[in-house]
Amino acid sequence: MKILVRATNWVGDAIMALPALRALRGRFPGAEIAILARPYVAYIYGDQQVCNQLIPYDSQKKHAGVWGRERLAAELRALRFDVAVLLQNAFDAAWLAWRAGVPERIGYSRDGRSFLLTKAITVPKPGEIPPHEKFYYLELLRRAGWIDSLPDESFIELNVSEQKKRQAAEFLVQSGARPGSLRVAIGAGASYGSAKCWPPPRFAELANRLQAQTDADVILFGAATEAAVTRAISSELRRPPVDLTEKTAIDDLPALLSQCHLFIGNDSGAMHVAAAVGLPVVALFGPTDPFGTAPVTPHCTIVRQKPYCSPCFLRHCPTDHRCMRAITPDMVEAAANPWLPGVKTQRA
Repeated sequence: MKILVRATNWVGDAIMALPALRALRGRFPGAEIAILARPYVAYIYGDQQVCNQLIPYDSQKKHAGVWGRERLAAELRALRFDVAVLLQNAFDAAWLAWRAGVPERIGYSRDGRSFLLTKAITVPKPGEIPPHEKFYYLELLRRAGWIDSLPDESFIELNVSEQKKRQAAEFLVQSGARPGSLRVAIGAGASYGSAKCWPPPRFAELANRLQAQTDADVILFGAATEAAVTRAISSELRRPPVDLTEKTAIDDLPALLSQCHLFIGNDSGAMHVAAAVGLPVVALFGPTDPFGTAPVTPHCTIVRQKPYCSPCFLRHCPTDHRCMRAITPDMVEAAANPWLPGVKTQRA
């Protein structure tokens, strides 16, 4: 059997979908499974042994626009899949599977796409399944009849090859990290929108305190769109950070984070990657809900101040950003301190 899986578009969601992908592989160990994903998600799945083939969906170039999607549909049609499992909720996912001629198309009945599905699965109502997003993807498989129950993993692990770890360690040293130093990774951005972001001056104050307390190297991670945020943090640090903003791609992130010792950051894809490669995580939540999207790891402390308007799930705050401004450096430092003895021991 040949199975096509349409992956989610966000890195954090892609990691939270890993239990479902592993359950799918367990259910059909001999199947030929291909994952259709945006390039940055495909890289995340590269070393996870959940599929036989990764198919990048390059919506910005090769597969852009109507003719680009037609080209992709033709490419998929040539591969002659037997069934498509749509983890992504969008209409586009169902349209591509239908246009590719996949005879069985399974996905949640939403976004006006039910008529394109051969098995339109009813979306779980609040309270029908546990709230965390990892169960949402597993429930699709359960309602499709492919698994009997929802496994509750306490840790979603992302495998990183030893070669990539060695390369990442060398790159960090070349970028200014000291060999053998304690490394605190900071993820101050969030692709979803500014509402998730803690103010840069507070990240800077926290980083200064941790450097004074532990002599740690502060590693700043960020995409090109987050350069202004990391520059604002860097300008207020007493000791220059190792600033990797714009210097790395998303597919480098698992290996680079695996060579750090503690992650502090907003609710973001980087937060989920850090947790999945084994780092203790201090996660700052404001407009989103940790009951639904907290990193799946026992090594996590959530910092949250919940005003009446949280969670609002808005990309940009229309008022005074009170949910994130209510979080103080004292709170985040207190959340980080219990993890420091463990990471110091690990470093030694």
